Amino acid sequence: MNPKKVIFLDRDGTINRESADYIKSWEEFEFLPGSLEALARLTRKGYTLILITNQSAVGRGFVAQQTLDHTHSHMRAAVAEAGGRIEGVFFCPHRPDENCACRKPKPGLVRQACERYGIDPADSIMIGDSARDILCGRNAGCGMTILVRTGNGLEAEKALADQNAHPDVVTGDLLQAVAIIDDPFYLRKYFR
Repeated sequence: MNPKKVIFLDRDGTINRESADYIKSWEEFEFLPGSLEALARLTRKGYTLILITNQSAVGRGFVAQQTLDHTHSHMRAAVAEAGGRIEGVFFCPHRPDENCACRKPKPGLVRQACERYGIDPADSIMIGDSARDILCGRNAGCGMTILVRTGNGLEAEKALADQNAHPDVVTGDLLQAVAIIDDPFYLRKYFR
């Protein structure tokens, strides 16, 4: 693993379709168009991909942790079959009212991943579709944040503007984010 080429990724709304009723099983999981290709391209370019996701459906009793683990196992297998690799999955099972340290926008999950893999967050990129994702990346000290307009991206863009907490880059989807990451201008701008 190259600790200087790390991308933290949100799950629902970034890689797969968001659901107001939560993704409660692998059967409900649907990759967004282009996301498998994007993950494969990032993997081929030598990036380490780490999933950072709030999964309060566990804490709310809608999904058993074993079922969530099963979903993530199948997701990782599908990504691998497409030529990508998700190195690690870090999730927060808590409800928002539990005020834990790991629920995004708090940086706990990113910090756990950095500790486990020896990552300097300043050398990483956070990609997500919500204000929580971008704020998590900022709170963790990620070198770059990218908001994708899939999932909750349009609402997040407005919410972040209201907080004067703009992402570094806004793109239509994960595949367009890969094109930005490929652009040497952006890499020089955010990673010295």
